[in-house]
Amino acid sequence: MVKPIEKAQNSNAPTRVAGTGLAAPDMRSTVQSLAKGFRVLEAFTAETPELTMSEVGLAAGLDPGTAHRMLATLVSLGYVVKIPETKRFRLTLKVLDLGFNALAHQDMRAIVRPYLRDLVGHLGEAASFAVLEGPDVLYIERVRAGAIRLGVDIRVGSTLPAHISAIGQSMLAFLSEPDMKRIVIADANRTHSYQDKRSVADVMPALRKIRKKGYALAPSTLTEGLRIIAVPVLDVDGHPVGAISVAAPAVRATIEEFETSALEPVRAAAKQIARALEASGSTSF
Repeated sequence: MVKPIEKAQNSNAPTRVAGTGLAAPDMRSTVQSLAKGFRVLEAFTAETPELTMSEVGLAAGLDPGTAHRMLATLVSLGYVVKIPETKRFRLTLKVLDLGFNALAHQDMRAIVRPYLRDLVGHLGEAASFAVLEGPDVLYIERVRAGAIRLGVDIRVGSTLPAHISAIGQSMLAFLSEPDMKRIVIADANRTHSYQDKRSVADVMPALRKIRKKGYALAPSTLTEGLRIIAVPVLDVDGHPVGAISVAAPAVRATIEEFETSALEPVRAAAKQIARALEASGSTSF
């Protein structure tokens, strides 16, 4: 049952939902179209897994035109499907990704963190772990070497186009052909603010070399004077479930010296993480 909204006695005090002690949302700061989209998703329940457009509109409190636009958008995004030869719709399993991805990422952070810390303690350089999120890399965990900052604004939760980063390329190189085609399609016509404007097609030769070697080693495309070595974390089928990268200032060593000192420890950490993720069941998300 929806709680009634209590009027605040002080006009400057926040309005609160009766019986909860919680402030009611400021409608001026909400996106109503997004809220309507979620109401459409919530219209489908275990008791009503299939609905017509008019039933969706009634359950979500939307007029027919808005219900039509919302359903068309959700169908195009893959969260809803129209049942063939009927006028009914149902949710797809993709909606589970919204929850499963968040849970899996939290589990992965807990699993990955001690391995990154060991790596940083051994090498004295910053280490990161990331996963592919469509055509982007999403940073799940990052451990710095003490208080040292490398001049790159990468934090947990940061994303960037996978094909312009060493950690992203190390994963793209091991994707199957169908998965790679999906990345190319998803990345088409996208724009971003990074200086590296290469397309996915531009980096294909580099990806073939990375797959052959098993790792990526390159100057950072985000910060001048920084080198990155990245190794994918592969599951039992050879699919990349993530990747580790280590970043080091170029002034500390030649690229050959950096490769010699960092490659085997990063490879070992990638294998340990792969085994830990497999044992925990966190490799599929």
